[in-house]
Amino acid sequence: MVVSASAPGKLILFGEHAVVFGEPALSVAINLRIIIEVSPSDRNELDGMPLTRGRHPYLEATLRRAQSDQPISLSIRSEIPQASGMGSSAAVTSSLLACLQALKGSLDRESIARIAFEVEYEVQGRASPIDTTTATHGGGILLLREKGEDFLWEIEKGDSVWFLHGCSLPEMTLVVGSTGLEAATGPLVAGVKALFEREEAARRAIRRIGEISLEGMDALRHRDLSLAGKLMGENHDLLNSLEVGHPMLEEFVQASLPYSYGAKMTGAGGGGSMIALTDRPNRVKEAIEACGGEAFIVTTEPKGVVLEPSI
Repeated sequence: MVVSASAPGKLILFGEHAVVFGEPALSVAINLRIIIEVSPSDRNELDGMPLTRGRHPYLEATLRRAQSDQPISLSIRSEIPQASGMGSSAAVTSSLLACLQALKGSLDRESIARIAFEVEYEVQGRASPIDTTTATHGGGILLLREKGEDFLWEIEKGDSVWFLHGCSLPEMTLVVGSTGLEAATGPLVAGVKALFEREEAARRAIRRIGEISLEGMDALRHRDLSLAGKLMGENHDLLNSLEVGHPMLEEFVQASLPYSYGAKMTGAGGGGSMIALTDRPNRVKEAIEACGGEAFIVTTEPKGVVLEPSI
């Protein structure tokens, strides 16, 4: 029996870093996907080669947490660039879990989201469930500190509790500008935490980012792209004030602004990627590439993890 599944990448639209302090965050699935094909085998292997311990931590952790006793052969096709802030690890984990469930004749998206989060937390040392819920559910995802409208599920870890909600957003075109620089998330999060504990200005910035997440969601729902873009710029400036910016990200953002409603860094910062909301994606792409970045034109994606015909 051969099964195949895919899951989308994601972008954080608003709320990076503030979400660690219980503030809202808004993400959206995008039309770049990872597709995994799985079949029973006599050993765990990837593209015909044995899964060597320590080389594929997300795959290994997924197989262990899914309690998969049947060895499998798998192949992966990815449209999502690695280390781009577009959620490739969440998409890999979610699509593999869907394949493992399909081999048993079921598909339960909530359990996929829960196990995928545990995998990300184990491998990364810390994580929020917004990436894996976005990969699993698709569309827009709003993370809140309490249950609200369009509630999906609640996920707990230690002292943290996250309430994940579906969020209906219009179709949007975004350009992702990647620096090609991967910064470790842990030290960036620790640096923001130190600022938060030390400076009132940082605490105000975190609170304001949380407010922007909700204001940005409302602007997008009302198709007020000009307001959404303005809020992206404010969110970007606040993240810079929290010392998670990077000169290349700033250059890409500034180069994008003449052709977009707004632009901001996305993800942990310190490198990584930025996004621009635009109806002139080719001009934005050219502007980013002229600064030495790699640019990707993406659209929002309503579908989460799904079973696919075999690759």
